[in-house]
Amino acid sequence: MNGIRVVLADDQPLVRAGLRMILETETDIEIVGEAATGAEAVGICQQQQPDVVLMDVRMPEMDGIEATRLVTAAANPPRVLVLTTFDLDEIVYDALRAGASGFLLKDAPEERLTTAIRVVADGGSLFAPSVTRRLIEEFASRGHSGQVHVDGLTEREVEVLRLVARGLSNAEIGSELFISENTVKTHVARVLMKLGLRDRVQAVVRAYESGLVRPGD
Repeated sequence: MNGIRVVLADDQPLVRAGLRMILETETDIEIVGEAATGAEAVGICQQQQPDVVLMDVRMPEMDGIEATRLVTAAANPPRVLVLTTFDLDEIVYDALRAGASGFLLKDAPEERLTTAIRVVADGGSLFAPSVTRRLIEEFASRGHSGQVHVDGLTEREVEVLRLVARGLSNAEIGSELFISENTVKTHVARVLMKLGLRDRVQAVVRAYESGLVRPGD
């Protein structure tokens, strides 16, 4: 198995150094570049073709949101984990819409960092309950536009999407709907394909934007 190629993008050298120290001890993770600005991150990703980018939100020249948008628009794009402070940046919601696959708190334990990288590299998403709560607050303050639809989904797929948006795992969704976990995986895959979404994080965003799920549900 080839190692997971990672780019570190953060304007603070100490943060990058700390991340590097942690990740260099992992035999299956390889750091292939560092960036202090969003523009540098985009350039390094074009050169190195990493699997995962740890992307800070607030950087000079180009912020992490615009960098995420450009990086994920490329052919065979890397997965992006947004680096955020404990008090979640208000604009992280925009990073999700730009194509990020999840969040990582800067003060997260080492094992959570390495696990998060492996999860998103494998095609998964990181959507912690604390982040979900803050995102719901953001949706509540913005309201949904009513212009985003989930047409084309079957009734069961709509049910599955609603439960995904509530933060339930595949196993929990299966228990709720009395179907197998494998069947849930199939429904989730079809939802993502029909709506043109990359992962569960974007599915949650779509569910709230469409009004399918509302804060307080």
